[in-house]
Amino acid sequence: METPQQPRWLTDEEMRTWLALASLLLKLPTALDAQLHRDAGVTHFEYGVMANLSEAPERTLRMSELAALTNGSLSRLSQVVGRLEKKGCVRRTPDPSDGRYTLATLTDAGWAKIVETAPGYVEEVRRLVFDPLTKAQTRQLRDIGRRIVRSIDPDNRCLTDPHSS
Repeated sequence: METPQQPRWLTDEEMRTWLALASLLLKLPTALDAQLHRDAGVTHFEYGVMANLSEAPERTLRMSELAALTNGSLSRLSQVVGRLEKKGCVRRTPDPSDGRYTLATLTDAGWAKIVETAPGYVEEVRRLVFDPLTKAQTRQLRDIGRRIVRSIDPDNRCLTDPHSS
């Protein structure tokens, strides 16, 4: 009979680091969501959906691909896209190459919303994330983030983006 392996408990320093990271992971999305809601009337997830569509060829993606890019379930994405459709920002259509799929397309109104919203969002990201850091800390944060993401999702696109070096 094998002896159960003892947990590798966190050291005091690791615990303080983990609590700081966990707090960041909880508070940053909430702060960004608040800014987007206040200034643009959209949630952080809605903004992410529209931003991903804005960068896609012809501003169109399959819903399944969009769900993966936004780290959301198809069910959640469908609800959000439904809200964005009501606002006139996104349109859903069957995929003409394979009717089993649905395409989401950013409309001209959705494009205008992204163009209007992006400057305030980027300023908030700059204020909350980059302004408190030195250039060296920014590079360290990028490298640390990549290492952690690689251990979770080795195929994540942020690891291979040629513009993120």
